[in-house]
Amino acid sequence: MSKPCNSTGTGGVEASESETNLPRMDARESRSIMRMQLILSEKRTSLALLRTGIAVFTLPLSVITVLIATSRYYNLLENTVLAIPLLALCLGLVVLGICLVHRSMRRLWKHEALIEKIKREDSSLARFFEGDL
Repeated sequence: MSKPCNSTGTGGVEASESETNLPRMDARESRSIMRMQLILSEKRTSLALLRTGIAVFTLPLSVITVLIATSRYYNLLENTVLAIPLLALCLGLVVLGICLVHRSMRRLWKHEALIEKIKREDSSLARFFEGDL
C-alpha cells in the first residue's frame, strides 16, 4: 500500500523555514557554495589524475625489478632486440607518470588557492570549512 502524495511532493510533510531553524542564504552565499562545490569536484578529478600518474610511474619500476630479479636466467647482450624496446617503453611510461603527477600537483595547488580566495571573500564559508560553525 502506498500513501497518497500531496502536491508538494514531500509525502504530506511540509516544513517551513521557522520549523527547520536553517538560516536563509542570500544569492552571494549560494554562489560561493556553488563555486566551492565546483572547485572541490575539480580537486577530486586532480586527485584521480594523481593516482593514475603514480600507477603509471610504478609499472615500469615493477617490470625492471622483475628483469633484475631474473637476470641470471638470460644474457642481456643476447636479448638486446627485446630489451631496448622494452626499456624505451619503460622510460616513456616513467616520463608519462611524472608528467601526470606534476600536472595534477599544479592543479591541486591552484584549487587550494581558489578555495582560500573564496574563504577570504565569505567568512561564513571559512568558518564552515574550518569546523567552527
